[in-house]
Amino acid sequence: MDTLALVVVVGVALFFTYTNGFHDSANAIATSISTRALTPKVALLMAAVMNLAGAFMGSGIAETVSEGLIETPRGDHGMIILFAALVGAIAWNMITWYFGLPSSSSHALFGGMVGAALAGASTVYWDGVLEKIVIPMFVSPLVGLGLGYLVMTAILWMFRRTNPHRAQRGFRVAQTVSAAGMALGHGLQDAQKTMGIVVMALVIADVEDYGDPIPVWVKVACAVMLSLGTYAGGWRIMRTLGRRIIELDPPQGFAAETTAASVMYATAYIFHAPISTTHIITSAIMGVGATRRVKAVRWGVAKNIVAGWFITMPAAAAVAALAYFATHLVFG
Repeated sequence: MDTLALVVVVGVALFFTYTNGFHDSANAIATSISTRALTPKVALLMAAVMNLAGAFMGSGIAETVSEGLIETPRGDHGMIILFAALVGAIAWNMITWYFGLPSSSSHALFGGMVGAALAGASTVYWDGVLEKIVIPMFVSPLVGLGLGYLVMTAILWMFRRTNPHRAQRGFRVAQTVSAAGMALGHGLQDAQKTMGIVVMALVIADVEDYGDPIPVWVKVACAVMLSLGTYAGGWRIMRTLGRRIIELDPPQGFAAETTAASVMYATAYIFHAPISTTHIITSAIMGVGATRRVKAVRWGVAKNIVAGWFITMPAAAAVAALAYFATHLVFG
């Protein structure tokens, strides 16, 4: 039973990573596709490869997820908690994907973990949740908004005397680099989150001990599933990010991607904080768009997106709690 439970939880974790990939592929490439800097097929292939590479660039976020948010419970009870957490996260991913809402797969996972832990009477490290999840959830979009505005303002000033057509062509080329950087940062951030869950499962099953390095097969499996999910694409959300918030041109796309990628690298390496790639790219697009004029941003669409951000964690937590009770009733 223990081995079967481990296999099921690892399998569901990898499926979550796949949904994360197609749910969040828009984060890396929607702006490049909407500005026609890249064709959809080329953009998806590039994003898949860079997501794969980014997954091997660190382990700090995986440690935060596996050790800093909830106490690792033991035995079958612990496996049920992890299973329920993943079910909550996957359910919210599928609902928001269906409606084309760019919500956070990361916060769906964290909400699922907290909801399942509370339902299972396991300890939640509220200090860790506040410091690593809640504060970055509020701060990172503000940073993305402000930094996106400043980066775009700087670009407009530096290229104010450049021929507009030449500048557009140049920034289309530059966007291939910024989109690649964004996809690399997405792999760095999001693959590690699932690695943390798989490591928790291995610790619960006594296959690994606390503090052991992440097994290579875990890194490879999470990276490959995220990459495959990315290549599958999330066209519903891509339309929202690429067109519905604001019609982007290549300089704006470059500015938004550069801003978002910079914040992702800084939070991963300096703070080991698992921020939402969705929040940061969406807020960067808003900040960049506001330089054209404030009314150029479709704030009604933006308001619906932000509202989705705030309900993601509680909604995923509620689904995870229900999944825990149902699973515990059958297998507990």
